[in-house]
Amino acid sequence: MSFRTSGTTATSGGATPSVDYVEDVSPGRGALAPRAWYASSDARTLSLNGDWSFRLSPTADAEDDSFAAEGYDAGGWDRVAVPGHWVMQGDGAFGSPIYTNHLYPFPVDPPRVPSENPTGDHLRYFDLPDGWPSDGGAVIRFDGVESCARVWLNGTDIGEFKGSRLPHEFAVGHLLKPAGNVLAVRVHQWSAGSYLEDQDQWWLPGIFRDVTLLHRPAGSAADFFVHASYDHVGGIGTLRVDSDVDGRVLVPALDIDVATGEPVTVPVQPWTAETPRLYDGELVTAGERVPLRIGFRTVVLEDGLLKVNGKAVLFKGVNRHEWHPVKGRALDLETMREDVLLMKRHNLNAVRTSHYPPHPAFLDLCDEYGLWVIDECDLETHGFTEQNWRDNPVDDDRWTPALLDRAARMVERDKNHPSVVMWSLGNEAGTGRGLTAMAEWIHGRDGSRLVHYEGDWDCRDTDVYSRMYADHAEVERIGKRLDGGTHKRRQLPFIQCEYGHAMGNGPGGIADYQRVFEAHERLQGGFIWEWIDHGIKHPTLGYAYGGDFGEELHDGNFVCDGLVFPDRTPSPGLIEFKKVIEPVRIEGDGTGTVRVRNAYDFQDLSSLAFEWAYEVDGKTIEAGTLSVPDLRPGESAEVKLPQPPAGGPAGEALWTVRALLAEDTAWGRKDHQVAWTQLPAVERPLPTLVPGDGPTASERLIYLGPASFDVRTGALKTIGGVEVTGLRLDVWRATTDNDEGAWNGNTCYSRLWRELGLHRMQHRLDGVELGAEALTVRTRVAPAAREVGLRATYRWTADDTRLRLTVSVEPDGDWTVPLPRLGIRFGLSSANAVRWYGGGPGEGYPDTKSASMVSRYHSTVDDLQTPYVRPQENGVRPDVRWAELGGLRIDGEPEFGFTARRWTTEQLDAAAHLTDLQAGDTVWVTLDHDQMGIGSQSCGPGPLPQYHLPAEPTEFSFVFSATRS
Repeated sequence: MSFRTSGTTATSGGATPSVDYVEDVSPGRGALAPRAWYASSDARTLSLNGDWSFRLSPTADAEDDSFAAEGYDAGGWDRVAVPGHWVMQGDGAFGSPIYTNHLYPFPVDPPRVPSENPTGDHLRYFDLPDGWPSDGGAVIRFDGVESCARVWLNGTDIGEFKGSRLPHEFAVGHLLKPAGNVLAVRVHQWSAGSYLEDQDQWWLPGIFRDVTLLHRPAGSAADFFVHASYDHVGGIGTLRVDSDVDGRVLVPALDIDVATGEPVTVPVQPWTAETPRLYDGELVTAGERVPLRIGFRTVVLEDGLLKVNGKAVLFKGVNRHEWHPVKGRALDLETMREDVLLMKRHNLNAVRTSHYPPHPAFLDLCDEYGLWVIDECDLETHGFTEQNWRDNPVDDDRWTPALLDRAARMVERDKNHPSVVMWSLGNEAGTGRGLTAMAEWIHGRDGSRLVHYEGDWDCRDTDVYSRMYADHAEVERIGKRLDGGTHKRRQLPFIQCEYGHAMGNGPGGIADYQRVFEAHERLQGGFIWEWIDHGIKHPTLGYAYGGDFGEELHDGNFVCDGLVFPDRTPSPGLIEFKKVIEPVRIEGDGTGTVRVRNAYDFQDLSSLAFEWAYEVDGKTIEAGTLSVPDLRPGESAEVKLPQPPAGGPAGEALWTVRALLAEDTAWGRKDHQVAWTQLPAVERPLPTLVPGDGPTASERLIYLGPASFDVRTGALKTIGGVEVTGLRLDVWRATTDNDEGAWNGNTCYSRLWRELGLHRMQHRLDGVELGAEALTVRTRVAPAAREVGLRATYRWTADDTRLRLTVSVEPDGDWTVPLPRLGIRFGLSSANAVRWYGGGPGEGYPDTKSASMVSRYHSTVDDLQTPYVRPQENGVRPDVRWAELGGLRIDGEPEFGFTARRWTTEQLDAAAHLTDLQAGDTVWVTLDHDQMGIGSQSCGPGPLPQYHLPAEPTEFSFVFSATRS
């Protein structure tokens, strides 16, 4: 490969620069052919990251190119960090981020872009370090620039490029000087390339990945391709490293020393996401020694299944955009490592790099720690749906060279990663000849992986049938091969490349999806949308989302739909997903035996230790280890539990069985919990209360046991001296993002509920009756302007110290919609510490509580809240037997959902950001008999029918008592 590029010299000033390249559909000029990326070798490198001089212009042609000339004085310029986005720096002085899901934030007239095109001129001055070799050549590598860049070195124009999330290298050895080098880069926010990068994320211009100067010694390899296959029958691997210059391949652990291009076959341990065995090697040429990390594995399409090393795999994956709440898409290695470790610790085994190739170091981490990867091309043209895909670039031959360039830069950069098992053509780009050309090129270049693209429903160009957000019933039909479609499609495996949209509270129903996946061989799992909330750290809003920067068009908090919050704190959705996909299944009925099944695809259970605990009312009475065989993948065993301890305390008893890491691993510490289950041993005794004396009345109050009530309204006033306010039936919840959704024409429950008036229910008092042993308060709860209502009867009984409330609810009228919730709420004048026995430690709803473990917990009112970026219903602890706070104890019959907040549901419902919520003087407690499920209808199906909450006759009870201080 030649490392010399001719160029033109920057002008000295005055002339209007030519910016035709900005709207040129070609990928650019001057860049070297794409090649394999590697982190380091023995060749010298110089990072050009750091503070750069920066000037922002409002248009692409506002300034000439004299800034690139040697000797230009940029003393008055601003400074920005590289890697970085200029709109994420400067406290707004350099413009603001823009968020759209799929709408282009400029008129759609390809390849034209607006005249108002923010353009950032960047200057970096550098000297070559001592000892920089004088022989060979050198290249400058840009790993990521959005969206179009033109580059000069020492006054010479060396080229321009598009393809924001792809590497571009330029030969510069003939232009370098020992000292006083000036690298000039002009970056345009909008370009023809922007039409190919409509990827449901913030539009963030800048040089946001590394810039590196690399020495290229004479005789070094420009490119090489590591082929490392595995024969699972013979347990042998075959290695061949193709290089564009001759050299030798060394793998000491395997005693390999062969010439490039020469295959060698040896016994090896294979690479899988569960057992990521890498062999360290070297590619040695006359000019360079390049470290290799080799993983032996074979990916095939066989028997209608995607198989790795002879076995079908089940993807338990997530879509991952790159994000940092302060730095945007400029991620450092430790942030990437944090992502991978979080994924491994939460049982994920796969990543789809939505919707572009990630920083290349991320794939090194996937190789090292073990994650299957769908590597996706930097391509999405989703905004063309607004015009029924007319003028879509992927079906316009003028754009095909740019599409092929993007495909090649992805494949060539990432081809040596064993973690990459599929190439994806892109996302939501419709269909067209350009995609076919990409698929044909990829198949021809790399036959060792499958090709994926969700938009190809006929599977003309792809090797898997992929969909997004297909509902449970359709997925099951596909699993049963009842879905129809082309003959080719019916022979292919199925994956949900996106499902379980994790926006706000949710996603609900993922356990139901997992049961379907595991029931049908053709279904090879899926990828939750998505990994992280793209909230931007904001001084007054906490985290900002779409519209918070005054964008003309935006899609609100649709950009906050991740399994982790912007600061990478796991959300309840990630905790739920970890439980749903756990790789060990432990089942039983509590009668003395558990069935343990190895749900891994490749590894046995020798790395795990099993423990049991016998718990009564949430307290561990006895615990010990459980002897489980080292089951191979798919195997099961019946394992006997010990006898329950004799003479233990009475109460509800549960067996808790856990699978833990037996030793430290690369991604988790010893005793890290991988899987668990709880099994009933003794049923919970329900609270009992024998009514004592009946209610008595004074002029203002009614007295019953430890409680007092308003004599006119029957409203509860105190229990054992604890003031209680506003106790009444509650049917409203602050609507979730999924309640607000109406994906694919589905019912929008929030709209239905608000139209009916469930958020503004009026409570009419129909009667207060003092009986021989009970106080009965009859009410009708209904919205204005509607005839439907709920007749709610509160029946109070008591003994000397405890007060029982039985709530009976009868629907009145023709109810055609489910209720958001059904329970009671009331206020306490003060409360902070909270104790409860029931589900936890985090929140759980009818279709999101697989991860809820029954135990005793303690918290504070503030810590009970889940900090969704857009405030909404949150924080319910499910299946609570009893709870204590503010001087009260509440026992439920049956179990209940428990919430406590320092603001009302109405205040929560009205808030747009967490900073809108201000603590009041009252703690509001909600005791739910039930709630509507959550679903994932912000982008996907709503709650399944079994998680609906119909308005029907219902009765539930609570027993209140004062606690001792």
